[in-house]
Amino acid sequence: MKKLGEEFSFSAIGIVRTPFKDKFGVPRQPGLAAEAKGVIKLNPDPDLKTALKSLEEFSHLWIVFVFHEHGGKNWKPSIRPPRLGGNRKVGVLASRSPHRPNPIGISAVSIEKIDLDAEGGAEIYVGGVDLIDGTPILDIKPYIPYADAIPEANAGWASGDIPRYPVQFTEDAEAEIAKRDPRGEKKLRALIIDILELDPRPAYQKRQLPVEDEKTWGTKYGFDVIGNDVKYEIREGYFLVYALGYQK
Repeated sequence: MKKLGEEFSFSAIGIVRTPFKDKFGVPRQPGLAAEAKGVIKLNPDPDLKTALKSLEEFSHLWIVFVFHEHGGKNWKPSIRPPRLGGNRKVGVLASRSPHRPNPIGISAVSIEKIDLDAEGGAEIYVGGVDLIDGTPILDIKPYIPYADAIPEANAGWASGDIPRYPVQFTEDAEAEIAKRDPRGEKKLRALIIDILELDPRPAYQKRQLPVEDEKTWGTKYGFDVIGNDVKYEIREGYFLVYALGYQK
């Protein structure tokens, strides 16, 4: 019988490459930003390549990962979820906060392509990621609908519709996007919309500066995605992207 508090040691089997270089702008949950693409880069181990056999038969998979940049040294038993606007505390184990007894998370993502012969280790191209670039991967598992999907499940305090806001672009921003993604291969514009319509700001900013409040109109923000410093501001109930710079 395992003892309470017994320690275990795990090694990452790879990392995931995503458009998100920092926490600001990362979708709160997997699948919310369909255009958020990533690549799981496995370690150059022939056994890992063999371990992927038949994964291509599935449409989705679970990623088991480490919250390696959550910034907290100690976890707290209660947190204020962004979904509740920071107005209510819940137990950390009743949330998906990265500040947990063990900073481990899971995400369900779509499988777009698998390259077993990629240089430096096999690669799995995935969609709908919600992870920071460089996140360590502990394990992957196929998503099985009959076991993993529970349509009648109750979402508790996280139930209800997720607010989404309109996103518009200035002519200068549109021109810059066209210059940086001329053929639309990166789907840069769609990715920016996916991120912004969910309002990526921290909960305290959403609470203090709600989009609907005219006192917030004109407030400016920015976030990085695929090396682009996206500048936007709050307007009359929507977000306006007015410039794109290069992330230093």
